Amino acid sequence: MSRVTHAVLGAPIDVVSIEGAAERILAWAKAHESRYVTICNAHVVVTARQDKSYLDVIAASDMATPDGAPVAWVLRKSGYGSQRRVCGPDLMWLLCSLCGEQEVSIYGYGSTDETLGKLSERLALAFPSLKVAGLESPPFRPLSEAEDEAAVARINESGAGIVFVGLGCPKQERWMANHKGKVNAVMIGVGAAFDFHAGTVHRAPQWMQRTGLEWLHRLCSEPRRLWKRYLVTNTLFVIGALSQLLKLRA
Repeated sequence: MSRVTHAVLGAPIDVVSIEGAAERILAWAKAHESRYVTICNAHVVVTARQDKSYLDVIAASDMATPDGAPVAWVLRKSGYGSQRRVCGPDLMWLLCSLCGEQEVSIYGYGSTDETLGKLSERLALAFPSLKVAGLESPPFRPLSEAEDEAAVARINESGAGIVFVGLGCPKQERWMANHKGKVNAVMIGVGAAFDFHAGTVHRAPQWMQRTGLEWLHRLCSEPRRLWKRYLVTNTLFVIGALSQLLKLRA
């Protein structure tokens, strides 16, 4: 299947369903191809617009899914009327289910030991046949060259076909770009998905997810940490998106 992308504020975003994304990722994983997938919400797109080096990271990814409802909305308004969100937590959960069925092992890199412990328990209950090749919480500091090489060796020796990376934006995207060609698996930057699935952070109710208000739930849950991301960044996204769509119709 050929890849179709459309620029959203300059960032090339894939026109793809969650099922299509999972199918493509699994094919890469079974072949142990070194690739990386970025999950792009409004924050990612606006950050990429402001930072050329980060835009290059998104543009070089093998898939950039429309995570946020606003990003998917721009794609629909740009002629891709059936496009829906392909968000990190949902894609991760679907892939875990499929990996259990198709004997593809996974690895988790990021978050904290406490969260990973709870995530391990949840995955074991939800997907008894899923092989979790490893769960690793790296230090919250830059790794030395030797430490990084050791981490790559652990991942590759585990035999994992998919590595879920939960280091947060933009660290996780830069990490994946820097490790393409080193990690023999598909790397997917899933942000807060580890916390959501572990139950350490509560995800928005389904009705808020369906109506594109998941960002509001997260803002109310962590206002001091997220107010700038959602209020400032979302405003910049709306301005940029409206400008893009007006030019498209001119």
